[in-house]
Amino acid sequence: MCERKEVNCLVVGAGDIARKYLAPLAEGPLSVTGVCDLDAERAASLAEPFEAPAYTATAEMLAAEPAPLVLNLTSHTAHAGVTATCLAAGRHVFSEKPLATDAQTAAELVEQAAAAGLGLGVAPENHLAGGQRHALEMVRDGRLGSVRYATATAHVGRVRQWHDRPASFLAVGPLFDGAVYPLSLLVAWFGPVERVRTADAVALWADEPPEDETAAPHVEATISFADGPVLSLRASFYVDHRSREFYGLELHGDTGTLYLDDTGAMEGARDAVSLRGGQRDSVAAPPPWPARQRPHLAGPERLAARIEDGRRLQAGGRRAAHVVAICEAILEAAAGSGPVSVERPSNGELSAAASQPPSPARPPKAGMEASPGASALRLPPIGFGCSRYRGGDRYVAPALGAAIDAGYRLFDSAELYGNEWRLGELLAAPGAPARETLFVVGKPWRTNHAAGDMARACRGSLSELGLEAFDCYALHWPGAWAHVGPLERLSERPLAEQERLTFPTDGDGAPRLAEHTLLESWERMEALRADGLTRTLGLSNVSLDQLQTVVQHGHVSPALIQIERHPYRPQQALVEYCRRQGIRVLAHTPLAAPGLMDDPVARTEADRLGMPVTELLLAWQRIDGVVPIPSTTTPAHAVSNLAASRRRLDGRARDALAGLAGTEEA
Repeated sequence: MCERKEVNCLVVGAGDIARKYLAPLAEGPLSVTGVCDLDAERAASLAEPFEAPAYTATAEMLAAEPAPLVLNLTSHTAHAGVTATCLAAGRHVFSEKPLATDAQTAAELVEQAAAAGLGLGVAPENHLAGGQRHALEMVRDGRLGSVRYATATAHVGRVRQWHDRPASFLAVGPLFDGAVYPLSLLVAWFGPVERVRTADAVALWADEPPEDETAAPHVEATISFADGPVLSLRASFYVDHRSREFYGLELHGDTGTLYLDDTGAMEGARDAVSLRGGQRDSVAAPPPWPARQRPHLAGPERLAARIEDGRRLQAGGRRAAHVVAICEAILEAAAGSGPVSVERPSNGELSAAASQPPSPARPPKAGMEASPGASALRLPPIGFGCSRYRGGDRYVAPALGAAIDAGYRLFDSAELYGNEWRLGELLAAPGAPARETLFVVGKPWRTNHAAGDMARACRGSLSELGLEAFDCYALHWPGAWAHVGPLERLSERPLAEQERLTFPTDGDGAPRLAEHTLLESWERMEALRADGLTRTLGLSNVSLDQLQTVVQHGHVSPALIQIERHPYRPQQALVEYCRRQGIRVLAHTPLAAPGLMDDPVARTEADRLGMPVTELLLAWQRIDGVVPIPSTTTPAHAVSNLAASRRRLDGRARDALAGLAGTEEA
């Protein structure tokens, strides 16, 4: 695992926010080499744990310390001046919000950074947080349809009651302190604002506002994004920050509604995102991201990484400057100027993440038939196994529904599982992911290898799923059994009938075999592809010899295989062969090996890395590019498994798990 070198940084401003940034700093890639504050005692106190010198003048510190990055954590109105000074000294800057308190100054800072080839990052970088990223995925996946209206709040609260130095807040008002959270997030998602349609600024106090409250304490505005929704925004110093709507955001689309309970949270609650579609009740959609260990440092650490890589990150500065322009336009409209246009940034385009197409799983390029090394399928890092369960409602409704809401986009189905129609219902419901974002695997059971039976099985499964074609249709097992009857909605049938139809036996209880060779069955699979019933073909539960037979003698090469794979049985030769051939590997039952979940080696490494054993074992599959497809009946486990797809194992964990090969056989 590649470790980044430390990047030295300087800190300007030693107030409360600086302590939030620096408390976990020792665990990350940043190293403090100087602290500056007008208050010498505060500067020294903050610098002491880092054994760094303290200064009371920014220019003096810049002259004495060569660190390439400055964290500007000063008061609101001081940000612009400090940032300009640091840029002029040739330093990259990450600034607390706002970048400035007027649009012209903000734009000039962005231009200054660009002209000098310096990186400029600005808080809040809340689009990097897990809940916000998950909400964006839902928007991009089409869960809401076209998003046309949004509501957002920024209830900063009565700062005199909860902050020992409220003057900085009162000087800029709730727009520049609080509204920047939803505005920054929405600009990152939908791009620039076109105009402020209406706005009003009011003092809601019984008496005149106190003298130190120089900015409007309560502001409401209606805002139009150029290529996004109309936003109803409310920012307030009057509304208690403990109100139900703190920094809440609600997006309303043609087919669904999404609620995010805190736009500013860099590490929110697991139920921070909820979704509602059609007549479906609102359900929590837990973000499937590992918890951030240093949430406040996400932005500075990203900027530091770009510095180390020789790249200059300026998108945050452009976005922050546009947010300042929006706030300025709101105040202008509130003063009676009517609708106010917001100028688009002249210093570079603002990307709109929500308008970018999602990254669905895609079939390989045309012409991969029998072509070694052809382009492999692009698949999500983990899939959801829809394995056969008795009592399909208990399984499908909570677990599969939670999987869809959590963000699974690869679904492994089969006619044997008997619940294809339930998956089809969920994928067809209002607010479901767009079809082009999904990768659905289907499989005929081994009693349906005859030409007519296989075609009927494939068409029947597609009908149950509500699909025109599979993304991949895979032979469930290479060996064929005697056909007994059709398997539609198998899970709804009596258990005895299920067993009779799926496991035909002779008088001695042995399986009744059918005389279909593997290549004959594969030829019938190829015919389904030729008929447009599937985009690609695959194999399940095959040996290396069986796979090589199909690759060498078939007309269409498998795009993927499914095999049992875990640290006890890594099947490395088969995985390596697939890698050379451009064949993707899916690991079914990746957690089911007897004793694996309690293996002392696995538990030791999981404890050391601070993750559940399940996540360790699923993350292990990623080392070789294998996609695990675990099954679960528990919604919480579905979310936890998906989080594993974002994990990375270090060399020690890899070596330890590699040593388990062959344990099961022993």
